[in-house]
Amino acid sequence: MPDLIKERVEACFKTAESHFNCSLKRPEISFKLRGQKAGVAHICENRLRFNPLLYQENPEHFLLHTVAHEVAHLVAYRLYGKTIRAHGREWQAVMEKVYGLPANRCHTYTIKRKPTTHYLYSCQCSAREPFALSAQRHTRSKKGMHYICKGCRAKLLYTGKTIQR
Repeated sequence: MPDLIKERVEACFKTAESHFNCSLKRPEISFKLRGQKAGVAHICENRLRFNPLLYQENPEHFLLHTVAHEVAHLVAYRLYGKTIRAHGREWQAVMEKVYGLPANRCHTYTIKRKPTTHYLYSCQCSAREPFALSAQRHTRSKKGMHYICKGCRAKLLYTGKTIQR
């Protein structure tokens, strides 16, 4: 898997170098991206990160579009400077004129989400359902941060119960 992505990155760079008649430094490539993003270009670090799970689930499209998308970021920033917009006209031109691909900002891959745990908090409002706070907010609450009900202005208190969403 990583070899095919690395080969595609190299092919994209060679295409850009040929088109612009210049030499471009190759980036560091990482496969430690998780979550909803398929790829990320770190322009200041000259690094590309790719999501191996989304690649496995969408290999052909990922290789053709996602890899070119991320390489186009590095190419555009190297040629036009760091003040350009991430998906601005310079990046779009690299995608469309150099790679012959549509300049789509976002992928349309299906993301499988695991249910997450939410922690139930209550206030003094008698008719109000408990508030479902994220794990991050629950941790902050345990460390002393207070959350307040907008209705009764009382501090939210943990009920000891959780739900999956």
